[in-house]
Amino acid sequence: MAGPAEAVIYARGLTRRFGELTAVDALDLAVVPGEIFGLVGPDGAGKTTTLRMLAGIMAPTAGQARVAGCDLMLDPGGVRNHLAYMSQRFGLYPDLTVRENIDFYADLYGVSRTDRRQRMDELLDFSRMQPFTNRRAADLSGGMKQKLQLICALIHTPRVLLLDEPTNGVDPVSRREFWRILYRLLQQNVAILVTTAYLDEAERCNRVGLINNGHLLAAGSPEEIRRLMRGRILSVHSEQARAVSRLFSRHLPCISSTVFGDTVHVVCDDIETTSAAARQLLDDWGLPYREVREAVPSLEDVFVSVLDQESGTAEGAEPARTVSPPEGVAVEVRELTRRFGRFVAVDRVSFQVPRGEIFGFLGPNGAGKSTTIRMLCGLLRPSAGNGTVAGYDIRRDSEQIKRHIGYMSQKFSLYEDLTVEENIDFYGGIYGLEGGRMAARRDWAVAMAGLDQRRRSLTAVLSGGWRQRLALACAILHEPPIIFLDEPTSGVDPLSRRRFWDLIYHMADRGVTVFVTTHYMEEAEYCDRIAMIYHGKMIALGSPQELKTTVMHDRILDVRCGEPQRVLEKVAALPAVHDVSLFGAGLHVVCADTGAATAAIRDLLADEGVTAERIEPVTPGMEDVFVSLIEAFDRAEMEGAHG
Repeated sequence: MAGPAEAVIYARGLTRRFGELTAVDALDLAVVPGEIFGLVGPDGAGKTTTLRMLAGIMAPTAGQARVAGCDLMLDPGGVRNHLAYMSQRFGLYPDLTVRENIDFYADLYGVSRTDRRQRMDELLDFSRMQPFTNRRAADLSGGMKQKLQLICALIHTPRVLLLDEPTNGVDPVSRREFWRILYRLLQQNVAILVTTAYLDEAERCNRVGLINNGHLLAAGSPEEIRRLMRGRILSVHSEQARAVSRLFSRHLPCISSTVFGDTVHVVCDDIETTSAAARQLLDDWGLPYREVREAVPSLEDVFVSVLDQESGTAEGAEPARTVSPPEGVAVEVRELTRRFGRFVAVDRVSFQVPRGEIFGFLGPNGAGKSTTIRMLCGLLRPSAGNGTVAGYDIRRDSEQIKRHIGYMSQKFSLYEDLTVEENIDFYGGIYGLEGGRMAARRDWAVAMAGLDQRRRSLTAVLSGGWRQRLALACAILHEPPIIFLDEPTSGVDPLSRRRFWDLIYHMADRGVTVFVTTHYMEEAEYCDRIAMIYHGKMIALGSPQELKTTVMHDRILDVRCGEPQRVLEKVAALPAVHDVSLFGAGLHVVCADTGAATAAIRDLLADEGVTAERIEPVTPGMEDVFVSLIEAFDRAEMEGAHG
């Protein structure tokens, strides 16, 4: 670890107690100028408390800390002119416009009018917020508010940047651009400490720290952290990944089996033996598969391994009754439109969702996803078009629809000053549950959320993962045939996400229709079908495999090399390269001719003195598809405007 003289963020024995609870326990940390340090861990691990102490907002109970040369024990306020801190509850002023909010923070940080203009335009462009500068913050979608918070935090260039899950709820296009800006800040010797629930983002950090229960369990480069993995990873690609994972869990001797979209990751001690046994099982059961090979552990694999927790959900968490086999249509809309004044939020959208399907709804922030869901749930009247949900007309039967669906919003819709049981009873009362059935459903909900020991705890003290499962339990107390989930895993750690998706699989397997919006492209691959919406219009519809094989006309090269962020712009400038973006710890390069692009990239890396670990064609991921579709739409719109 760097010493206090070299580090611009330095902590030794940093501790914070709340009564008998030790939230951060003797943490040692050092971040040098020009470095990104990623702090990852499950909900309630102590990440936010650490950042609040380093920002001078919360006094440590013990230990020492210096940030930008300021001793936080002696002068916690002295650091504020040298850092920018974006908390999870970053303050926006709802009655001010986007531009007025940015100007307010620019004034707060002492940014001159001349300097702020170029900086503001750059940030508005990267976040695709330029068209919304005159819109009030209160009228922005949840994701767009998050992006505005990012802009406000970055309107000046500090010595230290503290970011608490800054891209939570931000779409992949904006996330990619956000990380490009972070790398530009590194060139100005800014020290960046970021907490994140996206483990692919942790791969992009110079160093990573894994924290749990207030203890820093490990710290090092992503490659060093990967060596902590228990066992090896066998990767199996299959269009029936969920069935494959269930089969392996029952019949394959292994440490664990987890679904990642159309891929199953099997953690095992002996790759050769496990691979042979897996192939034999798949052949015996007649399950299709395309590839069985060893894979490099992702940081998410390591995260789960180090915390030594299973990623499955107990049988007791399954829905209490079996829904009849899926048949018929659960949701159907035709030319659905919603206008707010002159603004068209949803523009003639049409689709059909059969019963028992997991239907993903994707799109950038402000694309119209939440507006569409609110119309389907009977919360917002369409401006034009029509549709049905559970057989009820969305215009005439909004009250009937509400009784036959479950709805979980981005904010989880829980009452923090009520206990776990009181929240469950409140929602049970709304749904008309009483007597013995209410008691049975209450017990089921508590078990499903894993809150048996916290029945009487205030909801405000629960971690994000527990709140999430409690919110889902409350939304489906009345056992609805259709459930709408609006970005349900936003900001939740990987362990909680895995458990949550196990619950979704259980529901779908029993005939419940699940309609979900998400910004995690890995989650998009978990869906049976995906609709993509942009500027209110439907721009793609199909299974993940269909979209990956029919939408992407170009090829993708996966480039693994040292310091990918340093060579990103130069790779993008190569004639053989159409586009390039950070992807985990490497680059995804879009090209027409993989041979020509590979040769050009190898030559460039050699000239730059960068080691090329691997350059190989890969099947596009959903993030590649997402970005490709949006860029193609934008090009077509631009050509139409100039045509």
